[in-house]
Amino acid sequence: MSTATKEKKNVAKGFQPLGERVFVTYTEELEKTAGGIYVPDSAKEKPQRGVVQAIGKKVENVKVGDHVLFDKYSGSKLRIEDEECLILKEEDILGIFTS
Repeated sequence: MSTATKEKKNVAKGFQPLGERVFVTYTEELEKTAGGIYVPDSAKEKPQRGVVQAIGKKVENVKVGDHVLFDKYSGSKLRIEDEECLILKEEDILGIFTS
């Protein structure tokens, strides 16, 4: 169960992915058990959703600001300004959340 989603600032300022690559920051969701206990970050798996921060010139189906779902082990992880980010190919994105 997620009770809230925390938006992150744009860490992609000045970064342009090449080709069909997409720069994504993870969307943090605060998870709470049925008993009302929040699950600590150390006990959670990495989320499989994020927000597109920048796109390469050959990307056609995704735009900056889209909330996307991606494969669990896809992409290259990196850390920018103490935030864990991900660079993936457009084909690794499974879908876009529309609401």
